[in-house]
Amino acid sequence: MTENIIELRGVNKVYGDNIVLDNFNLDIKKNEFLTLLGPSGCGKTTMLKIIAGFEHADKGSVIFEGKEINNLPPNERHVNTVFQKYSLFPHMNVYENVAFGLKIKKVPKDEIDRKVKEVLKLVALEGFENRDIDSLSGGQQQRIAIARAVVNEPKVLLLDEPLAALDLKLRQEMQVELKRIQKKLGITFIFVTHDQEEALSMSDTIIVLNKGKIQQMGNPVDIYNEPKNSFVAKFIGESNILPGIMLEDFKVIFADREFECVDKGFEKNENIEVVIRPEDIKMVKPSEGMIVGKVKSVIFRGVHYEIELEENGRTWLLHNTQYAEVGTELGINIYPEDIHIMKKVGDDDVK
Repeated sequence: MTENIIELRGVNKVYGDNIVLDNFNLDIKKNEFLTLLGPSGCGKTTMLKIIAGFEHADKGSVIFEGKEINNLPPNERHVNTVFQKYSLFPHMNVYENVAFGLKIKKVPKDEIDRKVKEVLKLVALEGFENRDIDSLSGGQQQRIAIARAVVNEPKVLLLDEPLAALDLKLRQEMQVELKRIQKKLGITFIFVTHDQEEALSMSDTIIVLNKGKIQQMGNPVDIYNEPKNSFVAKFIGESNILPGIMLEDFKVIFADREFECVDKGFEKNENIEVVIRPEDIKMVKPSEGMIVGKVKSVIFRGVHYEIELEENGRTWLLHNTQYAEVGTELGINIYPEDIHIMKKVGDDDVK
């Protein structure tokens, strides 16, 4: 089993009447790409600052490689941070920016030179040593910020929404680059974002946060396909969430009809919630549909059409490459493997 590098135990943080982290417990493994995902104000950046030493927990322990570091100053922790604002020094060139931390530590000049060249090669900016910071693109500046952080050989790299200022195409390219750099370095990355697509594409482990509590923790596929509660189902991608009754193992009622499903272990006639992803709903002719409704709206999203279907007071969201005319009748089919059953709990319940 992979060893923990960081452990948070019973961490609380309160600002006035606002509980930002509520009895927070977390194990972070060595060499993993872990993403903290959640809306603004959920506690993810505060947790990052507590790990870095820029904030102190009101209660609880931060443990690094088996030792409590609550009172250790930031410069003595084996972590470095890359912020959304890269905070590069405009009066220094690329080489000087990357070398800055090593010079502060009084590392020998020849070692500084070797490390700076190695890390610039790592971030695909070899030969940029003498370039001015202001002459670089946003993506290049972000790479320099990463190079400056990793040249000090931290055991953990903290990244606080570092891609937020980039345009969509560059952001997607940097997602691939960040994952490549993490694998190449073999160190732990803790990445903060509110962007679900970023989290799903890069992470080994995703932690979904809301109101200072962990809603769900798991790999990207499980988080997307097996949400633990309605908050996670709504926050990770788009979902149709309907009330239902679990009749017995593998049999459920929702949308006024009975369906077979692949879930079990619920009480008979237990009230539950059903999650169906828009891309899992099959469009068919009205005569062939389990459910028939009228097309309310159609939006072209580039790779698919987003279709809203009205049926018996319900609105269904569908994603399909096939076009449907507004106002026409449409049938939909839902198969057992596309039905996910959740216990009926509040969004804030930790699962």
